[in-house]
Amino acid sequence: MIAASGDVDIHQLRRDLAVTPERRHRRALLQILLLTAAFLVLVAISAASVLLVNKARNDSAWVIHTIEVENQTNALLLELRRAESSARGYLLTAAPEFLNDYRDAAAAIPTEVDKLDSLTVDNPAQRENIDNLRSAIATRLALFEREINAVSHGDLAGATAMVREAATGSTAEAIQKLAEAMLAEENRLFVLRSTNADRTQQLSSTVTITGSGLVVAFAAISIVLLRRSAQARDAAEAALRDANLNLEATVDERTADLREANNEIQRFAYIVSHDLRSPLVNIMGFTSELDELRQDIFKRVAALGRAAAASPEPIATVDAEPALEGEDQRLAQDFSEALSFIKSSIGKMDRLISAILNLTREGRRQFEPVRIDMRQLIETIVSTLAHQAAKAEARIEIGNLPNLTSDRLALEQIFSNLIDNAIKYLKPDIPGIITVKGRTKLGFAVFEVADNGRGIDPKDHQRIFDLFRRAGTQDKPGQGIGLAHVRTLVRRLGGTMSVNSELNSGSSFTITLPLQWTAGNRNEEA
Repeated sequence: MIAASGDVDIHQLRRDLAVTPERRHRRALLQILLLTAAFLVLVAISAASVLLVNKARNDSAWVIHTIEVENQTNALLLELRRAESSARGYLLTAAPEFLNDYRDAAAAIPTEVDKLDSLTVDNPAQRENIDNLRSAIATRLALFEREINAVSHGDLAGATAMVREAATGSTAEAIQKLAEAMLAEENRLFVLRSTNADRTQQLSSTVTITGSGLVVAFAAISIVLLRRSAQARDAAEAALRDANLNLEATVDERTADLREANNEIQRFAYIVSHDLRSPLVNIMGFTSELDELRQDIFKRVAALGRAAAASPEPIATVDAEPALEGEDQRLAQDFSEALSFIKSSIGKMDRLISAILNLTREGRRQFEPVRIDMRQLIETIVSTLAHQAAKAEARIEIGNLPNLTSDRLALEQIFSNLIDNAIKYLKPDIPGIITVKGRTKLGFAVFEVADNGRGIDPKDHQRIFDLFRRAGTQDKPGQGIGLAHVRTLVRRLGGTMSVNSELNSGSSFTITLPLQWTAGNRNEEA
């Protein structure tokens, strides 16, 4: 019932999660589209603003240019009037200051004409007016020079006649009309250019206001979407928290079920291995009885053979070994060989069952963390293996070993197995050297057990950790459970184990264990 309710909760959570990504995808896509649209609007507004600003600046420059042409035209007319007034004053008074003032005005007029010429170079109509104005001004200045020369030579009557001639002439009128035409043209351009500048300014303001409104609108929409996203995220987080609570409860229930199943498997393995031993004992008993009956059986076979051959030899005593010949002797040897195979297989099966029982008992054992002096522990193990080491002519070297908090019995089994294997698989023709050393790294103790023995083919590196599997030449006793048991213990202690080895190059087993191990979780998982 619990499992069923847990399944319903998980399925409902999956349905919810199946809908949520689609909504999130649509919302994210909408946000991306809005951001893209806002970006494009900003780019368009920026580009339009730059273009309009440049156009407004250009229109303003042309307006200013028109005002400069008008000012320059008025300045030229002012210099002409100044020259004319100075010339009339000199004719009336012959005073030298009027003459000097005239000379200054006459010298400035060509410069003013050139300035006006450079300002109107872009306008063909004004260029024509400038050419005509330049010719009329030259004629007018020439007349002023003749009048001043006549006065300078005392010819007042001639000078007066020249003045009357100038008054009746059309030069002054032509200059005035040309100046008025130029001013009229510039006034027309001023009105046109001012209108363009005003229109550009209005358009720029419209674009700016419209763009600002769009940006504000996009910002408002983005804020609304962000708030909705935040609300949806908060709702999803709340739903996820609730789902996690339900999921954690379901996981706890399943973990408890798995733990119970694991215990059942261990009990089953214990019962099976224990029950297997009962028929095994019976087989061993009956095999022993067959062995005891062998002599009597074949003695009788020999006696029957001799009786059939009418042999006069007496039958051997019950305790004597029958003297067999020929086919009887071969049958006796085959019988003995078969019994030997049966006994050997029974012994192997008994050892395997004992190993399974030991593993089962070890799996049920609760680890107890204690502070361990690793050098003392390794030295104790080495002392118990001193006889095997001396027999194999091996030297065991102990390096620096970090202390740690862990299960003592498990560590004894781990390092006893590794050192015993190192002694067992040394090369017979080379003095053995076995080193045990350690170091610390990021809260872990790293131990290495290395030797200069046979080594292990790289393709068998995983095989040696499998239960009841062995690698290399099988010339040493064992059931193939040592390294499997060692790796299981290392994992229960929260560590890892690896091997680095090549054939005929020795082996190095590396074990990484936490410096501070706690028993709770691992014991429950075991």
